Amino acid sequence: MNISVELTLTPLQDNFEPAIIHFIKKLRASGLTVLENPLSTQVFGEYDVVMNVLQKEMKTALEAIDKGLLYMKIVKSDRSDYEPHF
Repeated sequence: MNISVELTLTPLQDNFEPAIIHFIKKLRASGLTVLENPLSTQVFGEYDVVMNVLQKEMKTALEAIDKGLLYMKIVKSDRSDYEPHF
């Protein structure tokens, strides 16, 4: 089963950029399809593979910050090729 996951990491502290950059670089290095925009990062792939990567990298990202939020949305399909039609 393929999934699409949207992630938003929001450290609630000063000097928040290094934690976000490290998180995104680890996702990029995972071999999964990763797309980014200014508000979130999307990860696409087979459910078990994506969730195994996210389990490890989300824990690492949360351990790297004092306080923060991590929002996650999961869609049951690979939406990596989505293009708006308007």
